[in-house]
Amino acid sequence: MATPEALVPVLLVHGIRTSATMWRFQEERLRAAGYPVLAIDLPGHGQRMSEPFTVPAALAAIDDGVADLGGRVLLVGLSLGGYYAVAYAGEHPDRVAGLVAAGCSAVPKGMLLEGYRLLARWIHRLPDRGLWLHEAMVHLMLPSAGAHDVLAGGAALDVMDSGLRATSTLTPLASLAAYPGPIWLVNGALDHFRLNERRFLAACRNGKVVVVHGATHLASLAQPERFTTILLRVAGQVTARPRPV
Repeated sequence: MATPEALVPVLLVHGIRTSATMWRFQEERLRAAGYPVLAIDLPGHGQRMSEPFTVPAALAAIDDGVADLGGRVLLVGLSLGGYYAVAYAGEHPDRVAGLVAAGCSAVPKGMLLEGYRLLARWIHRLPDRGLWLHEAMVHLMLPSAGAHDVLAGGAALDVMDSGLRATSTLTPLASLAAYPGPIWLVNGALDHFRLNERRFLAACRNGKVVVVHGATHLASLAQPERFTTILLRVAGQVTARPRPV
């Protein structure tokens, strides 16, 4: 059994319009199991809400988190955070001991993304810039504890269009192919972002699809126990892998 010092550090990257607080359940369970863990805020979100969202800034935020955890991590991202975790792993494979890409098995281009951008622009024109609608949807779609954790970091009301526009420039299939380490594509059984799941799996050199039963898009919040069980299992497998020389 690995000593606490040998357990892989875990870096958690949140979805769009949320923040690091969405990972509270997973942080608590990972720490209780002895894993060093850090949840970061991306630009335009949480404590960095005043910062513009760009691809370089998002990747730099992940890189800072990796450095804070010692330089090599199990990288976990969900939705927006998943796409940037994939991009980071493709660029810096030596810093990523394993990759969990959750809720991001759809190519971020075309009608899916443009539809979200149009919806985001319409919502942003509402008198409160969509705050009431955002909070109502969070409470409708998530269990009470998950909704509380999402809303605790504040609502990133101004980041949707810029975040989606930046994400449309990413090439996740190429990034997955560039990363030689183990990859887990973790998707809610009811997640519409599973659209290109087979293509994403085929792009991986060492990939596996894991389905969270009963979960929608935000699987870590919709089914926190099931998602965290998967995450602990993955962390144990990554810890047990010999580090490349």
